[in-house]
Amino acid sequence: MKIELNGRRALVSGSSQGIGLAIATELARAGAAVVVNGRGQEKTSAAADQVRKEVPDADVTAIAADLASAEGAGALQDQVGELDILVNNLGIFGAKPVLEIDDDEWRRYFEVNVLSAVRLIRMYLPGMMERGFGRVMNIASDSAVVTPLEMVHYGMTKTALLAVTRGYAKAAAGTGVTVNSVMAGPTHTPGVEDFVHDLVGDDLPWDEAQRQFMKEHRPYSLIQRLIEPPEIGNLVVYLSSDLASATTGGAVRVDGGYVDSILP
Repeated sequence: MKIELNGRRALVSGSSQGIGLAIATELARAGAAVVVNGRGQEKTSAAADQVRKEVPDADVTAIAADLASAEGAGALQDQVGELDILVNNLGIFGAKPVLEIDDDEWRRYFEVNVLSAVRLIRMYLPGMMERGFGRVMNIASDSAVVTPLEMVHYGMTKTALLAVTRGYAKAAAGTGVTVNSVMAGPTHTPGVEDFVHDLVGDDLPWDEAQRQFMKEHRPYSLIQRLIEPPEIGNLVVYLSSDLASATTGGAVRVDGGYVDSILP
């Protein structure tokens, strides 16, 4: 199956590293013009250079903006113009006992992980609907349906994204625009490496730390390893294409079989 996204323009929020950078790279590899985004210009520009390194003929633009604020989202919109593909990947996570999460922390997680996506959808969905084509994807997580005890506030935001996705998919019904959640499973990123070592100890070599983490904290994974970011990017590329025109309003899993259910 060869997917070509030539002539499409995509934005991946929070794409200066990790899953977002991998998604941006795979979209560029499929021919899309890609906007990478991060809070700092230096890191965002470095991410764009990394995409060009992987895809030498890539059409990639780096725009630094803090999308956790309305002002940052507006500043990005002024520079980007219209989009065909919107990937809401921006998110934060971290382990904290649920009884120690205060009001400000709950608000911060909701602002970054949920409202950043809502703002961008409000900005770009109407234009997509008018033109009769668009792809919106919210990067959710297995934590949306399997709430992790060590980060309930994070799981809450990913559950909210599933509802946001379904609601906006209904709003776009019959227009040629699809809106989906991508439920990523435990994924190998620098941030997750730090998270894993926080849980199992800093003194273990990475391979052993990963095995122990999966055994103790993610035991239901059917692949029994962390997912590599390009594996998530591949699903996003498919959902961005004309081939996925009948897939909308869904929570599409790329979780390594972690969620123990035949439905999300």
